[in-house]
Amino acid sequence: MIEIRGLTKVYGEKKAVDSLNLTIRKGEVFGLLGPNGAGKTTTTLMLLGLTEPTAGEAFIAERDCTKEPIAVKRIVGYLPDNVGFYSDLTGRENLYFTGRLNGLSEEELRERAEKLLVRVGMSEAADQKTGTYSRGMRQRLGIADVLMKDPEVIIMDEPTLGIDPQGMRDLLRLIRELAEEDGRTVLVSSHQLYQIQQVCDRVGIFVEGRLIACGTIGELGKKMEREGKYTLELQAEPDNDALVSLLSHMEGASAVEREGELLLVRSGEDIRRRATLLLAANGYTVLQLRQKGGDLDEIYSRYFEQAEAGERKASAGKDRK
Repeated sequence: MIEIRGLTKVYGEKKAVDSLNLTIRKGEVFGLLGPNGAGKTTTTLMLLGLTEPTAGEAFIAERDCTKEPIAVKRIVGYLPDNVGFYSDLTGRENLYFTGRLNGLSEEELRERAEKLLVRVGMSEAADQKTGTYSRGMRQRLGIADVLMKDPEVIIMDEPTLGIDPQGMRDLLRLIRELAEEDGRTVLVSSHQLYQIQQVCDRVGIFVEGRLIACGTIGELGKKMEREGKYTLELQAEPDNDALVSLLSHMEGASAVEREGELLLVRSGEDIRRRATLLLAANGYTVLQLRQKGGDLDEIYSRYFEQAEAGERKASAGKDRK
């Protein structure tokens, strides 16, 4: 549904997006993850035909995003990170306005707006002015607003930012429904890893304009293991300097870090059995021992560290020249 080939955007000497290649399937929820300034928004703008790439090309449903921006906009709905509505109009009136902009008849827009208000859980607040809405309410109305044009693809920029826990659950459920029940393709751009982990089929990790990893969370976790990136999370008694020293000198351990009450042991292989036997032999009681790496936060951190190390190495090479 979305095909990106060598997409690049340069501002002066800054490469905001660097040779991006990505394919997103129909009916998939894809998470584009990265810190602020990684190039996510620039990528979104190029997909929407709002800025032209320096090089490369992008297609949505076989329509060229640069050469056919109007055709792309007809089938794509966009939910920005801070949805804007006419604050002196009600939620229902804002949806009617959007319906008219998209050429719906009065009967069509009223029927569609009513169904969508029910779907996003905004029926009771539909006749309140949107200036009184909370951020979560605006986000839910924003999804209804996007759906007024019945798009094939929906692009969301930081949709969960600043929403309370219940609003978060409702929004994530809606995002999954858009793919599973409607068959729509959803691209979610975000830096909030935990929420994205719950809703996306696949994720792409974006750093300094480059896509450094792409796949399901399970696939990325297994790839880390194959590359020899393990983190053992443990807690033992007594927790003292001798414990840290013991683990630091254990065969296979590359680093030991403290994270609150836990110790994180980095290694290039699975050292769980070795650590258990070593601690028992030295009189320690193991309270917790878990191999990390299957959660998105750990995967993201490790890939991000890898990218930073690569940048430092490249920078040092330039300096030597």
